[in-house]
Parts: sequence; C-alpha cells; structure tokens
Amino acid sequence: MIGEKIKQLRERNNLTQTALAKKLNITRSSVNAWEMGISIPSTSLIVELAKLFHVSTDYLLGLNETSTLDISFLNDKEILMLSELIQYFKSLK
Repeated sequence: MIGEKIKQLRERNNLTQTALAKKLNITRSSVNAWEMGISIPSTSLIVELAKLFHVSTDYLLGLNETSTLDISFLNDKEILMLSELIQYFKSLK
C-alpha cells in the first residue's frame, strides 16, 4: 500500500526513481523495492517522503485517505482563489 502511494506521488511530481533516491540520499533500488512491495521505508524516510511530497505520514501509511496541501506560502488572495476553485470542483459532483 505505501509503495503504491510513493509511486503515485513520485510520478505526480515528475520524478524518476533515481531522482527520488538522490533527494533522499538512498539507492534507486531501495525506491524500486518500496514500489514493488518488497520492503518499506524506515520511519525517518516516511517522514522525509511526507515532507518532500507535502502530504501527511498518515496519508502515506494509508491511515487517512485525505491528502493535504501546504498552502502556507500563499497570500490571502491566492488562498481565496484556491478556495473558490475547490468549491467549484465540489459543485461538479
């Protein structure tokens, strides 16, 4: 399960396994093993992955299916625009 999330987030962020491995200072084969379900990342790497992809550790671990988005770098006008966009998408359902 965590391997699928890592792969999904990696691809969504246009990273290769090699690029992700470099960001985490690990081998590409480690990333590959996670994605194939052969092994799982250590607790410290789960935290690093969460920070890198701006998601919660609970999301990575499959405990919470709601993804979070860090908007702390946005100004008030941008937050309002984002909120309106979210409301628009909700209205389409």
